[in-house]
Amino acid sequence: MAQQHLDLDELLQAVSADSGDAEKLRSLAGKSIQHFRDYLEARSQLAQHDAPSFFCPPWCTSFENSFLWIGGCRPTLAIRLVYSSSGSDLEAQLDGGARRGDDDRSNGSGGGGGNLGEITASQLKSINELHMKTLRMEEKLSGRMASMQEEIADDPLALIAKRSGRVGEESESVERVMKRHALSLARVLTEADELRLATLRELVEEILTPLQAVEFLVTTKKLHLSIH
Repeated sequence: MAQQHLDLDELLQAVSADSGDAEKLRSLAGKSIQHFRDYLEARSQLAQHDAPSFFCPPWCTSFENSFLWIGGCRPTLAIRLVYSSSGSDLEAQLDGGARRGDDDRSNGSGGGGGNLGEITASQLKSINELHMKTLRMEEKLSGRMASMQEEIADDPLALIAKRSGRVGEESESVERVMKRHALSLARVLTEADELRLATLRELVEEILTPLQAVEFLVTTKKLHLSIH
């Protein structure tokens, strides 16, 4: 969370002072993505030892945990944020910001490529395709999670519980089954994290302009920190 605050400060400064410097904006966006990748890699390693804790983290509030999908936000949330942010930016332009944007363009500024209110038809098509692709992957992972949750009623866990001398009795059999279940959770968590990262990278590095990417990252970090 401390890194999120630091990244947000840098991104906000860039939007304010360097909105025309595409290279700097691109570099800052890449730096933010790298920090997210580092976090996911560390989490993947830790999940091998205690995966269940990442599905309902005790370090998060109950409000935060109510939003979690396989240990984090849904990847499609990032795409919905682009839609909502571009809509609000467009509204602001229609309310008077458009005149200011015309002045900036006539002065040769805006090297970052326009804000989120200036999403092009081509970008919108790419975002929609990414949305559909990500939704299919989300549904696939959700199906796997549902199957794993249903398996608790199957052998061997149900059979062990039925044969136990007392409720909650510990045994080596239970430990083996729980460990196997935890490792399966770790694999699903890693795959969900890979989808989150892939969706974010495609938006930031391939679809959005540098300025749009930085504005989008500002929005995602503000949302994350506000919910926390």
